Amino acid sequence: QWGHMIMHGDALTVAIVPVVFGTIGFTSTGIAEGSVAAKMMSSAAITNGGGVAAGGVIATLQSLDSTNLLNLKE
Repeated sequence: QWGHMIMHGDALTVAIVPVVFGTIGFTSTGIAEGSVAAKMMSSAAITNGGGVAAGGVIATLQSLDSTNLLNLKE
């Protein structure tokens, strides 16, 4: 029974993650202007003295969306 719940949970996660990231502004064409993702990127750049840290959360999500690994829509 637990195995079935875990499998359904994994499938739900796979289905929801692209929707959530697309909703906050990570798209296959980049970060949407004026979005939550744009604000996150701006905050990260300010924190890091003007640039987004390589390997950080924002850079990683931007990389994933640009390769369409998350199957994000424009």
